[in-house]
Formats: sequence, structure tokens, C-alpha cells
Amino acid sequence: MTVSKRRKALAAASAVLGGVLVLSACGGGDDDGDKADGKNGGGQSQVDKSAAEKASAARIKIAPENGSNAASINNAGQVSVSKGSLTAVTLTASDGTKIPGAFSADKTSWKPSDQLERATTYKVNATAKDGDGRVAHENGTFTTVSPQNSFIGNFTPEDGSTVGVGMPVSINFDKAITEKDKKAVQAGIKVSSSSNQEVVGHWFGNQRLDFRPEQYWQAGSTVSLKLDLDGVEGADGVFGVQQKTVTFKIGRSQVSTVDAQSKTMKVERDGKVVKTIPISAGSPENKTYEGQMVISEKYKQTRMDGSTVGFTDDDGKGEYDIKDVPHAMRLSNSGTFIHGNYWGSPSIFGSVNTSHGCVGLQDAKGANNPNTNGAWFYDNSMIGDVVVVKNTGDKTVQPDNGLNGWNLSWDQWKQGSAL
Repeated sequence: MTVSKRRKALAAASAVLGGVLVLSACGGGDDDGDKADGKNGGGQSQVDKSAAEKASAARIKIAPENGSNAASINNAGQVSVSKGSLTAVTLTASDGTKIPGAFSADKTSWKPSDQLERATTYKVNATAKDGDGRVAHENGTFTTVSPQNSFIGNFTPEDGSTVGVGMPVSINFDKAITEKDKKAVQAGIKVSSSSNQEVVGHWFGNQRLDFRPEQYWQAGSTVSLKLDLDGVEGADGVFGVQQKTVTFKIGRSQVSTVDAQSKTMKVERDGKVVKTIPISAGSPENKTYEGQMVISEKYKQTRMDGSTVGFTDDDGKGEYDIKDVPHAMRLSNSGTFIHGNYWGSPSIFGSVNTSHGCVGLQDAKGANNPNTNGAWFYDNSMIGDVVVVKNTGDKTVQPDNGLNGWNLSWDQWKQGSAL
């Protein structure tokens, strides 16, 4: 072999050996190589083993998972630990607000004390220790559901209130519930009474769901409304966020019957007539709705403008505009009230029907005379009391015009349930 050829062969062999050495180095070496390396106490595997032995046994879990979107505003941000106890948890909103929370008695869990805000990003930092005092850390970030992708139900009556025997539970959703999702939404709402009356829900369209028993609520009973809608789908990609329980009390039973023919109203309380009041109902041209109506609002004084309910003259102005109607109580959404009347002659009450569809009681301007019939009825009535109107010659009020679902038979009512 010539010198030139010998040099080329050695160079090639050197290159191959060099490649082997490089590949061996990238592979991390074999066991023998690790044992031979005395500088790191036995090689990388020995370092990893030593670190694992020193690691905390505590295992922290944050719910929801890191990076979650559309998280619950009721249950997100909760932290738990196994094989240890939590020592510190911070939950911080994207604007820097720190959310208060509480540990369980055994320090194995933590949850926020306040409901979270929608469409907000939160960061969680948690620390725990195991039985040997070794520390573990966990961090996470999540974003709560947006208003566009969630729905809520505005309900009446209010928590802690006392109402009349005719008061239904009425829930108005801020977004339409699709037909396919009505069953799940209704299943997430429970209404029960201490009187053990059967309570059934009835849908009025896609955004209103009312609950009532077959007969009026029993006086003195307590009604509970439980909303368990968190995560329930109401439409494609739109989920409920409410998780709460509301209770209200049913007061004494008061049902008042307006007879437009005799032009009187009999007020019955707990089955006994306590007062008979002369009234003036709707005129023959503007008859008052018939049916069972529930008082939904009370105003000591309010403005009544005919133009808002379709009573206008040829110039488009309201046929009436009374800015201080005393002792007004709403019976329908379309404008039917039972209210005081100071502008009519005292002789009309009990003798002639003159109104535009409301039921009028004699009263005084300013609503400050407690001796008038208007003041007495106002002071002795509450939201949820029933006013039955008959013999007007008009049609029965629609069940969804106000809180007037009692005008449906029990069979009709149950047919409107999604369950």
C-alpha cells in the first residue's frame, strides 16, 4: 500500500470511530460508563433516583384541568391533595384580584368562597406537604364560561320573601332554550313544598318556565326552588351556570272575587269574607279580562298613560295620562291593574263600570288617606294574592299574560311540561 493510500484508510477509520464515539455520547453511555463516572455520584440515573427519593409524596389536583375554557363559575378553582395536606392556595383573576377561599378541616381540599365571574381567566397556585414535610407545588390556569356561551334564569319570587297562595315560581331565561334541551333544563330545576303538594313545570315558549301545584299553595307552607343548571346545555354550545337554592314562605290565604255585574269585590281570607268593597270595572267598550289573576307588582303611586296600552286618540295621544294613580297592583303584563281612583265621582263605585279595563276602588289623591277602600285593599294585599274577575263579558286572560297560569286546567298545565 502506498503512503497516500494508507493515510486515506486511516482517515476513513478515524472518521468512523469518531462517529461511533459521538453517537455513544449522545446516547448517554451504558451502565459501565455511568459507574465509571465518579464525579456525579453514579451517573444521571443515580441523580434521577436520588431526586425521586427526595420528592414529596403529596399529589395536588386542580379542577378544572390546566388550560380549560368554559369553566364553571360555581365549581372551578377547587384544589385537593392526596398523601399530604395543603399549606397554601391562591386564586387570582386576570386583573390581579385575589379570590377568597377556605380549606377543609383536614386541609385536604380548598375551594373559593365567592362565585367566580364569567369570561375571566384565573390562575391557581397551590402548595402541600407530605407526612415527612416534603413540599409539593402545582399551578394551573383556566377561563370561565362567557356570557355568550351561557344562560341564566331570572326567577320570582325572591329568596326569603312571603307571598300569597297564588304565586307561581316563574323563571325567565336570558336565552332561548331549544326544544331538544328543554327536558334537561327542566330536570335541573326542582320545586317542592313543605305541604307535599305535587308541583309541575309548564313552558310558555322557549324562555319562560313556570311551576305550580294543582290547587293554590297551602297557607303557611314553605316552598323551595333548587337550581342545578351548572353545565346543563340549553342550546348548542350554551350552558347553564346557576347552582343555588331559594326558599320562600306562603302567607295567609287571600282570594278576592270581583263581580262586574254586581260591581262589588268580596275579599276572602282563610275562607272567610272579611270585606265587601264597591268597585268600578271596565266599561262595556273596554271590558276587564275575566279569570284568575295574581298580583305581581304593587305601587303606592304610579303613572298610567293610555298610549302605552293602545288607548290613543286621533292624534296618537293617550286617552288618559294620570301621573299619580294611588295604590296600584298589577294583574296582567298588558296593563290590567286593580287600583285606587280619586278622579271618579264616589257615586260610580258599586253602580257603574267606567274604566278602560282596570278595576277601580274609591281612593284619595296622594295615597295618604288610610280610610279609603283603595288604601285598605293595598295595605291588606301582598304579591301573590289572587283576584278572580267574573261577569265582565270579556275573554279569559291568557295564562302567560302575567302570572296567570291558574287559568289552565291541571291536565292542560301538565301537557306543557317537558318531563
